[in-house]
Amino acid sequence: MKLFNYLRGDKVIWAIMFLLSILSVLVVYSAVVTLAHKFKQGNSEYYLIKHFIIIALGFGIAYVFHKIKYTVFSKVAQIGFLLSIPLLVYTMLKGVSAGEASRWLEIPGLGLTFQSSDIAKLMLIIYVARIITLKSKELVDLKSVSKYLLVPIGITCGLILPANFSTAALLFFNCLLLMFIGGINIKIILKIVGICLLTVTILISWIWFSPETFPLKRATTWRARIENFGSGDAQSNYQSEQAKIAIATGGIIGKGPGNSTQRAFLPQASSDFIYAIIIEEYGLLIGFVLLFLYMILLFRGIKILRDNDKPFGGLVAVGLSFSLVFQALVNMAVAVNLFPVTGQPLPLLSMGGTSIWFTMIALGIILSVSRSIEDKGEEKLENA
Repeated sequence: MKLFNYLRGDKVIWAIMFLLSILSVLVVYSAVVTLAHKFKQGNSEYYLIKHFIIIALGFGIAYVFHKIKYTVFSKVAQIGFLLSIPLLVYTMLKGVSAGEASRWLEIPGLGLTFQSSDIAKLMLIIYVARIITLKSKELVDLKSVSKYLLVPIGITCGLILPANFSTAALLFFNCLLLMFIGGINIKIILKIVGICLLTVTILISWIWFSPETFPLKRATTWRARIENFGSGDAQSNYQSEQAKIAIATGGIIGKGPGNSTQRAFLPQASSDFIYAIIIEEYGLLIGFVLLFLYMILLFRGIKILRDNDKPFGGLVAVGLSFSLVFQALVNMAVAVNLFPVTGQPLPLLSMGGTSIWFTMIALGIILSVSRSIEDKGEEKLENA
């Protein structure tokens, strides 16, 4: 395709972005039928056009970011990380609430909302990659690792946790993995894991036996989700049950595009449970293809790490790749009832405005790193 001649960086990642985006437009158009009848007098084209514009703008954002030299993001992340802290605090205090949690901030004049955790997640991953690169000789004991890495990671995850436990947990795990890949001594990482497990055990015991005394209001919600998931009660696990019905009735080849019936019963059919709708309409085969595409994305991120001779670029690429793929795997696991409901969207597929844009920014940065590898390869050929 001639289009790919104008796009630099990893062509496989570009192809995955196009494939997922096309499927997203098709499935969202089908999944929003009930939503359209409820809020737009049955005008599902409104959501189709809006989603298409968001996807198109997302590609524009990815293109702009992939043209920027990736080393620029090192300094941007340092400033962005510092700005994300007060932004998270402000979200906790004044953010738009949903489900007893303040997660969103509204963009004045545009009517759009975004999760400040999306900014914080992006900035923290790049910031951790920067610190590991710059302070590699100093990060030799628990004290120095705590000073330069655990404190910023702990502050960010701690501010995200009250509103979104799953995002905080995934981000913390992602940072630990980045530390391991970055060459931090495995003994230090195991000590951190041990301390975290002890802390989590104490907190879970507190929430389980005395949730009313726990300082976070969301504690009762977390406990209820775990209890409902463990009980398997159909009424308490309404969304999960409807998702299972969608997957079971979809079978191997699905009911066909636009023929979903469970979209009328799933409250989050176009976002959190879109994977179930995809399997219902397109079948388990396409469900496995999607999983395969995300695994390829992860592999390409690892390949960029391997091929890049600069530690920072490789760590950024693999860190952001892991972040997107972990989120996708959690979303899929919830849809097939392997995990309790978490509220994690499926990257590039779930309907959403700013969440798609932040995903495109992450992919644009990954492509920027891979573009630098291409440029160096071409330069070597010219010199030869």
